[in-house]
Amino acid sequence: MQVSRERLLGFLFTAGTDNWLAVLRVGLGFQVTFYSLSLRNDWNYLLSGTASGLVTRNLAEALLSLESHFVPRLGWLVALATHVGLREETVLSLAWLCLVAAGCGLIVGLASRLSAILAWFFHLCVAKSGGFVSYGVDNFMTIGLFYLMLSPLPDRYSLDWRVRELQPKNPQLLGFWRRVLQLHLCVIYFFSGLTKSLGTGWWDGSSVWRALIRPPFNVIDPEILVRWNYLFPVAGIFVCILELGYSFFIWNDKTRKIWLICIVGMHFALGVTMGMYLFALIMIVLNVAAFGQGVIGDSAKQLFVRRQAAHA
Repeated sequence: MQVSRERLLGFLFTAGTDNWLAVLRVGLGFQVTFYSLSLRNDWNYLLSGTASGLVTRNLAEALLSLESHFVPRLGWLVALATHVGLREETVLSLAWLCLVAAGCGLIVGLASRLSAILAWFFHLCVAKSGGFVSYGVDNFMTIGLFYLMLSPLPDRYSLDWRVRELQPKNPQLLGFWRRVLQLHLCVIYFFSGLTKSLGTGWWDGSSVWRALIRPPFNVIDPEILVRWNYLFPVAGIFVCILELGYSFFIWNDKTRKIWLICIVGMHFALGVTMGMYLFALIMIVLNVAAFGQGVIGDSAKQLFVRRQAAHA
C-alpha cells in the first residue's frame, strides 16, 4: 500500500521545469488576443441584452440560471455598472478591452497571475452569456486559462520574472500542474475517440464529408471534395485511431513524438480545411504545453549535436 502511494505521488508530483508553463502562457495570450479581435466588429451585436442583438443575452443568461446562479456572466457587470450610470454598450466595450489587455499581458508576461485571472473570468462571462454562439473553442479556452491561473506563475521567460528577480519555482509543483493538464487531455481524447468509433460515420467517411460541406465550414470547393472522396474513410479511421490511442501512446518515450506530431497535424489540417483557426490554435497550444517539452528539447538537442558534428 505504501509503495503504491509513493508511486502515485511520484507520478503526480514529478519534478519539471517551467518551459511548459511559458508555452501555455504565451499560447493562451495569443489565443485570447486573436479571439477578442475576431469578435470585435460583432461584439455588441452578439452579446447585447436588448432586442438589437442577434439573440438577446438575457435569454442565454436566464437559461444559464437554471443550471446555476453562480456561473460568471456579463449580466453581473451590466447590473453593477447601472449603479454608477454606465450604459450597457460601455460595459461591453470595457469587457472587450479588459480581455484584450489580459491577452497582451499574458503574451509578454506582465502581471501574469492577474492577467490569467482576468482572461479566465472575462472569457467565461462572454462564453456563458453568448452560449448560443459559443462552441468547442470556448470550452478548451476555459480549461487552459483555468489551469494557467492556478499554476505557479510567473515563469522565468516572463517580464515579471525579469523585473522582480524571482527565485526558481518548486519543480514538484510545476510538474503537478503539467501532469493534471496531461491527464485531462488524455480523458478528452479517449472519450472523443470512443464516441466517434461507436458509430459508422467515421469508419465510412460520411462524418468527414458532412463536416467539410456544412456551412460555414465549407471552405474547400465541393468539386475537390467529390474528386478526393475516397480519402474520407481513411481520414476518419485515422482520426479514431489517433484519438483512441492518444491516452496510451503519448506517455511512451518511443511513440510520444509520433503521436504529438500527428495530433498537432490533425488540428492544423482541421483549422485549414474548415476555417476553424482558433480551435486549431488552442488545441495545438494545449498539446505542446502538456507533452511537447521533452520532444522539443530532444529535437533541439539533436539538431545542435548534428550542427556541431558538421562543423567539426
